[in-house]
Amino acid sequence: MRNKTLIKYARRLRKDITDTENEMWKHLRNRHLMGMKFRRQYPIGKYILDFACVEKKVGIELDGGQHAIMQAKDRERDLFLKDKGYSIIRVWNNESLKNTEAILGYIVYELNKKRPHPDPLPQAGEGIKRP
Repeated sequence: MRNKTLIKYARRLRKDITDTENEMWKHLRNRHLMGMKFRRQYPIGKYILDFACVEKKVGIELDGGQHAIMQAKDRERDLFLKDKGYSIIRVWNNESLKNTEAILGYIVYELNKKRPHPDPLPQAGEGIKRP
């Protein structure tokens, strides 16, 4: 079960949306992009993704200037999310506002990528050997 405090915090972040997040949300909400459902301020483990397409396991993080000094924490977070099968797209806030179409194009690229199944079946010849 998810941590109730984290969920409460995510709800607050949804209410206190930044201008940059609001601009991106206009393009992602209501299945505007490829008909895919995106969630905003979506908790996974002890982290909250700015935006997540759960079906395709693509996370989008819009980073402000504070992330320049949080690189180690961001790497740790990205590794955790990648371990959960998520592809993470990190975009600087100013880049998101200046090059929205290019960013959306890259998100479409990530959504279309084929990813290995997170729990693949064993290959032929692997598994229990029977006499």
